[in-house]
Amino acid sequence: MTHTHNKADYIGILGSVLCIIHCIAMPALAMGTAFTHNHHMHFGFISLDYLFIIINGIAVYFATKDHKSILLKILLWGALMIFAVSLIFENRHYILHWLGYIGSILLITGHFINLYICQIAPRIKLKVS
Repeated sequence: MTHTHNKADYIGILGSVLCIIHCIAMPALAMGTAFTHNHHMHFGFISLDYLFIIINGIAVYFATKDHKSILLKILLWGALMIFAVSLIFENRHYILHWLGYIGSILLITGHFINLYICQIAPRIKLKVS
């Protein structure tokens, strides 16, 4: 199986890791300032939360575009839905904040599995044969 969009996995991993760092660091940086839990950093005209959703959505699309594994597609798209819904509605209930972390971790895991399936596993088979 050739994986023509391996950069999508790296971008997806990076986007999810940066989101986790942002979500952990922002409350610590905002302590003692005028920021509250309801204020989010904005990058120009768009919130960083939405930017992370867009980046991860594009990464999932390209990582699963030509993939044959239905289970991997379900994992990545399901993780993206958990991630996106939790970021959009995180101010409505505190549990959604934690679901955002779970979505990020699932995205990272899915992209690592995809990299393994498409890059490492075929090389191991070739060396054994």
